[in-house]
Amino acid sequence: MSDRTPADRFLDAAIDLLQRIRDEEAESVAAAGTLLADTVADGGRLFAFGAGHSSLAAQDLVYRAGGLALMNLLVVPGVVGVDVMPATLGSALERVGGLAGVVLDSSPLRAGDALIIISLSGRNELPVEMALKARERGVRVIGVTSVAYAAQTTSRHPSGTFLKDHCDLVLDSRIAVGDAELTLDNVPAPFAPASTVVTTALLQSVVATAAAVLADRGIEPPLLRSGNVDGGHEWNARIMDEYGDRIFYRH
Repeated sequence: MSDRTPADRFLDAAIDLLQRIRDEEAESVAAAGTLLADTVADGGRLFAFGAGHSSLAAQDLVYRAGGLALMNLLVVPGVVGVDVMPATLGSALERVGGLAGVVLDSSPLRAGDALIIISLSGRNELPVEMALKARERGVRVIGVTSVAYAAQTTSRHPSGTFLKDHCDLVLDSRIAVGDAELTLDNVPAPFAPASTVVTTALLQSVVATAAAVLADRGIEPPLLRSGNVDGGHEWNARIMDEYGDRIFYRH
């Protein structure tokens, strides 16, 4: 009988997934980081979108210490996070056709910008349409998804396609269909999802790459510092003043 606790097993599973994306997604991470760096250097803006729990990884990129100040959250009302009541409404909105186009029409996104779209399954209408419509506008799209869903589930988009089919670059989180790492004989459902920790780490590795690429080109990466260290607020004020026309989360 193994003495490994469920906590041990979950952490081991998460570590294994992190090692997989480190080894198997290295080229994609490098390409995505370079795409972000190119966008910054060319005067473009950066945006991130995710629905439901996928929005957690998008929010993790925005206005945070050590992150790129130019990363903006693309908000779809009722879909970002689980604060909408009832929470099931957010899931329903992901399956509403036409919503992505309306959101993009009202957003500051324009040709030459970069948009990260995060959807674990990549099967719902909203993220697929978001990628399609964004690219029609000349926006470069990085999709973050589990490619396994395309092989093991059906698309909910009328085209029958998935998020991965409409991106300039795809980052595969390698999360198994169902997003639950553990099972126990006396627990009727699989449990312990790892998609948030893995997707967040995957995207932070992209940001790290972008910062290094910019620095290698002689461009200071527009990074934010913690407001809880001496001089942090002054640093951030300088960055926000310099890049204020590309930052949309402040008024």
